[in-house]
Amino acid sequence: MHDTMRKPRHKAPSAAQRARSASAAAEGDRPDKGRWSSRRKTEVVLRLLRGETLDALSRELGVTPGKLAEWRDEALAGMQAGLQSREPDHRDGFIHDLKAKVGDQAMQIELMTPSYEKWKLPLSWRHMRSRPSSE
Repeated sequence: MHDTMRKPRHKAPSAAQRARSASAAAEGDRPDKGRWSSRRKTEVVLRLLRGETLDALSRELGVTPGKLAEWRDEALAGMQAGLQSREPDHRDGFIHDLKAKVGDQAMQIELMTPSYEKWKLPLSWRHMRSRPSSE
């Protein structure tokens, strides 16, 4: 038989492929495997906020407790941002830059003060003027 007519050999699965297939088999035939939509994540987070435990939801949904906690924390951060009293403004970046500049200038002044004090004349010398001697 010619080399061109041989059937291609299949490579053995890599360690990563074996791990993925093992985790898929461990998940079983759960109906919600795959990507989680934002709506489904919201429902899970609401269940957490209503008092269901991370462990119970983790076992039920096949999602790690760490991932559930991450979704909860992201949802709470989003709620906090949504409840801010003021919308971000285009001037906020400018204000931030100005505050940084003022801080830099204050630091420079603070660092220069000791060198200024070193060169400043004592009070007793400031009022002395060269007077012609009255001798």
